[in-house]
Amino acid sequence: MPNRKWDLKEWYGNAALAKELLGWQNETSLIDGLHTTYQWQKNYSMPLYEKKLVQDKIRFKLSAVIACYKDEQAIPYMYDRLTKTFNKIGVDYEIIFVNDCSPDNTAEVLQKLVDEDDHVIAIEHSRNFGSQSAFLSGMEISTGDGVILLDGDLQDPPELIEPFYNEWQKGFDVVYGRRVAREGNQTLVSFYKMFYRLFRSVSYVPMPLDAGDFSLMDRKVVNEIIKLPETDQFLRGLRAWVGFKQTGVDYIRPERMFGVTTNNWRKNIGWARKAIFSFSYVPLELLTYGGILLTGLSFIAIIIQIILYFTQPGNPHGITTVIVLILFFGGIQMLGISTLGEYQAKIIEEVKRRPKFIRRNIYRKVY
Repeated sequence: MPNRKWDLKEWYGNAALAKELLGWQNETSLIDGLHTTYQWQKNYSMPLYEKKLVQDKIRFKLSAVIACYKDEQAIPYMYDRLTKTFNKIGVDYEIIFVNDCSPDNTAEVLQKLVDEDDHVIAIEHSRNFGSQSAFLSGMEISTGDGVILLDGDLQDPPELIEPFYNEWQKGFDVVYGRRVAREGNQTLVSFYKMFYRLFRSVSYVPMPLDAGDFSLMDRKVVNEIIKLPETDQFLRGLRAWVGFKQTGVDYIRPERMFGVTTNNWRKNIGWARKAIFSFSYVPLELLTYGGILLTGLSFIAIIIQIILYFTQPGNPHGITTVIVLILFFGGIQMLGISTLGEYQAKIIEEVKRRPKFIRRNIYRKVY
C-alpha cells in the first residue's frame, strides 16, 4: 500500500539496546530465521490446505431434522447411519435432533453426541408439542441448502437420503418418500392406504399418495413453510400446498426398531381429522347436499301422508316410524353440528396465535 504521511522512509530493527538492557542476544540470523519460519508455516498450513481442497469440492450443505420422542435407543443408530450417508454423497451437513420432552434418557444421549461432534445440534422443548412442531423447530434454525425430515424411530431409512439427493440435483424442490409397502399390522396398513386415497379425493390441493413427513425440501420451500402463520400445522399437506417441483421415491417402511409405537387408533383418527379439516371443505358441502336431499324427501313424505290421509282414512298410523325418523334426523343434526364444531375449533386455535412450540435449550459443541 502507499506510504502514509507519517511513515518513515526506512524501517529496521536494532537489537543492541535489548542486549544492553536485558542481556538478550539472538542466536539465529535473520536469513536462517526466515527460512525456518517458512518451513514451519509450510508444514503447518499443508493439512489446512488439503482440508480446504476437500471443502472446495463440497457444493451443498444438508440439514437433517429428527423429531425424537421415546427414541433413546434408536438415536445413536440414527446418528451413525446419517453420518455415513452424508459422507458417502460428499456434502457438508448438520444433524438437528429435537427432543420433544421425551420421558426417557434422550437428553443425556443427545448431550453426549453434541459433545463429540460439532455437526450435531440438540433442541429441547419445554413440553411435548408433537412431531409437527418438532420438525418446525428444527427447520427454523437449520442452515442447509436442503432440509430432510425424519422420525427418530428409524422407520424412515437414512440411506434413502442418497436417492433423495440425486432427485434434488435434477431440479426437484421437494423429494418425498412414497410408502409403497409397510411392515407390521397389515390391517392398519390397509386403512392407511384407504385414508390417503380418500384424503386426495376430498382435498382442494393435489396430495401425493402414501407420502409421510419423510422428505428432502429445498431451502426456498422450507422458508415458505416457516413463514406460514397457522398454528395447527399439517406439514405433509402444507408441503403440497406451497407447490414447487415435487417428486416421490418409493420405499418399504420398516417396523419400529426399538420399543413400541406411540400411535394408536385414536391418534390415527386425530391425524385424519386434522388432515381433512385443514385441506378440505367437502364435509361442509356434504352437509349442504344432505340437507337438500333430506328436505326434499321430507317434502315428498308430507305429500304422501296427506294423500293417504284422504284416500285411506281408516288405516292406523304407528308411532314407530315417527320415533325412527326423529332419531334419524336428530343424528343427522348432531353430525352436522359436530362437523361445524371441528371447523370452529380450528378457527379458535388459529385466532389464539399461540407459539407453535417453546424451546427450553439449544445445545451445540463449545470450543
